[in-house]
Amino acid sequence: MASTTTTLKPTTLPMSSSPSTSTTTSTTTSTTTNSDTSSNSSSNSSSSSLTDISVNLKLSSSKRTLIPPKWQDNTIRTITKPGSRACREAGLTLAHAFAADDYARYLVDGPADMARFTPEKKWKIHVDMLTYTVASHCIGGLVTAVGAEMDSVALWIPPGKNLDSLWTLLRSGTWRLYYQLSSEGRKRLFEEILPLLHDTKREVLGKERDHDSWYLVYLGTKPNSQGRGYGSLLLKDMMAKADAQNRPIYLESSSLANNVYYEKFGFEVKKVISLTRGPGEPVQLSIMVREPQTMCPKIAAPVSMVKSYRNSGAAAVAPKSSLLVEK
Repeated sequence: MASTTTTLKPTTLPMSSSPSTSTTTSTTTSTTTNSDTSSNSSSNSSSSSLTDISVNLKLSSSKRTLIPPKWQDNTIRTITKPGSRACREAGLTLAHAFAADDYARYLVDGPADMARFTPEKKWKIHVDMLTYTVASHCIGGLVTAVGAEMDSVALWIPPGKNLDSLWTLLRSGTWRLYYQLSSEGRKRLFEEILPLLHDTKREVLGKERDHDSWYLVYLGTKPNSQGRGYGSLLLKDMMAKADAQNRPIYLESSSLANNVYYEKFGFEVKKVISLTRGPGEPVQLSIMVREPQTMCPKIAAPVSMVKSYRNSGAAAVAPKSSLLVEK
């Protein structure tokens, strides 16, 4: 391209001079020829560069990666060891997911006698609390996660299980909260929240179904990983299991936005409870339940009807869109 704007300019001579005219024409022709040659060379160079980039990208994508294959394809994995690195990472994921949650702040940032705590200390208590919670579910419940960086975590209590044993309290580290929280924080957790959640679940589900339901205690996704479907992947996985077992799923939602999210999956608000020990507005929790949803039973067509349909030749010419396909 540069050859068309070089300083190769024809010399200005009288128009009547034939040699000058000839020289000018010759110079212009030479310039045009050089321009074409340079353009072709530049085009070939660009094409070659693009080819090299494409080859390099293919080679990079075919290289082995250190990320475990079961994490790359969004496979749901289970965390079973309390105190393990995976357990701590899961606790940190939930801590980030619920950093601005009203319920979480009610325990750590709400009590007046915790005002002397630095923001860093409050954050540590918040992370520790959720790490203990993950550990307790590793012992007596179920912890599922998805994503290469522990992007989303769900904590479940299966039917017939509970986290009330002294062994779970000691092994998970939950006992440490009694010394980490302030006096008011301890009262809110051990005297208000835990008894209220226990009694409400039994009231809403009834005594029999209380022990025969799946309990979703936490479902959280890292803020920078939200919108990728990680949470719904974990939720749908357990919904399929609960439906197969004909069991309901129970949860407490701490925001109206969460209510809308869960309603998309068939959850319904059954009751609203309030945490009232704070001086300001009560923190409200929506009790939501998803009843088991069974698939429509398959209805087999009579054998005579099937034979008649096949013999008529209609199946060979019927468009796919008109055929019934079970999903």
